[in-house]
Amino acid sequence: MTVQLNHTIVAAHDKRTSARFLADILGLEVSPQYGPFIPVEIPNGVTLDYMDSPDTITPQHYAFLVSEDDFDTIFARIQAAGLTYWADPHHRRTGEINHNDGGRGTYFEDPNGHNLEILTRPYGSGG
Repeated sequence: MTVQLNHTIVAAHDKRTSARFLADILGLEVSPQYGPFIPVEIPNGVTLDYMDSPDTITPQHYAFLVSEDDFDTIFARIQAAGLTYWADPHHRRTGEINHNDGGRGTYFEDPNGHNLEILTRPYGSGG
């Protein structure tokens, strides 16, 4: 059996702004609206479908595995946007990146408080 994550719905206060934020930071495109969703397709085929929510949004965590070169580019965008970033998921090490498993990683928040992460090595991969 082959199982692959195809898409997930991301709650947002403003789906267009939130989709644009992610696409701009990661260097991706925002796809045309599909029903109530504004999709952002990740290069591995998974789509984050942003949907407006009038309710309180419970922050979720979304981690993106990137190359070393892409990390540099994305991290530069994070800094240029003046975003606060952390080396840890609990946001205790402000203004730092981590070097877990011999790679690099950092966390930052989107406009809805979702905890986004970029990392260059999967957890547990050693290094």
